[in-house]
Amino acid sequence: MNNIEFLDGNRIKVPVPKKCKKMTATRFATVLGLNAWNTPFSAFCEMTRTYEKPFEDSIYTIAGKVIEPKICEYLRSRYFMDIKSPTDVYGPDYFKKTWGDFFPDVEALGGMWDFLGDDFVVEVKTTKRVEDWKGVDGEVEPPIYYKLQASLYAYLLGFDNVVMTCSFLQDKDYANPEAFVPTVDNTVVIEFKLSEAFPTFKESYIDPALKFWREHVLTGISPEFDEKKDADILKELRKNVTEAIDKDIAKLMAEADKLRVSVDKAESKIADKKKRIKEIEDQVK
Repeated sequence: MNNIEFLDGNRIKVPVPKKCKKMTATRFATVLGLNAWNTPFSAFCEMTRTYEKPFEDSIYTIAGKVIEPKICEYLRSRYFMDIKSPTDVYGPDYFKKTWGDFFPDVEALGGMWDFLGDDFVVEVKTTKRVEDWKGVDGEVEPPIYYKLQASLYAYLLGFDNVVMTCSFLQDKDYANPEAFVPTVDNTVVIEFKLSEAFPTFKESYIDPALKFWREHVLTGISPEFDEKKDADILKELRKNVTEAIDKDIAKLMAEADKLRVSVDKAESKIADKKKRIKEIEDQVK
């Protein structure tokens, strides 16, 4: 994106697009500074369509897509959960129908839940990083940024109950996710109430997130960036700014060249008149 202005205090100012990207569950935790992998500045760049790293499927994302429906059936058969998938609710090609947002009437906040019960939402995760899911007492505990994702959907749905699952995968599961079979040994199911896990969820999380939306996304003025953590993004933004400046300079130079040609033509037409004026002045002297 051109027209990026770098401000004092490690901030940038960008034109606000007609339609900003909403604060989905991943960005929700990110703008609050609770995502270990991304920064509030990166979320700002995504929401203002300033810069977003191109999405590329990996063994991790592919495994997640393949295993997710397996988890749905696992919850239905083993735990007798009456849950619906997005396809059950919106039909085939639900992404094209919803454009990735199941909450179109909600300002700023949105996203897609994984599965839905009558009064609870289900969030499904897969990982090989078992260490990320260990609580202080050694018990399995979802990382805060994942827990907030699920809690956001519960909040937007008006639910108090949340079910989170995580399947801990091995290399063989990533190599062949189709063969993965959920069991009590490789998949945990964690239930919690939003009102108990986050008693002040609106005040502590929703309100600050909406403040971020108003103060940064809607104004086009970013939160402070980190030269190290945001290095890849800044490299691209600065490259775009340099390219834009180079284009402006090239445009000005081209205009100057055209003006020189016009001036040269005009001067050639009055050269004889200038010569005659000099002859007259010499004679007068």
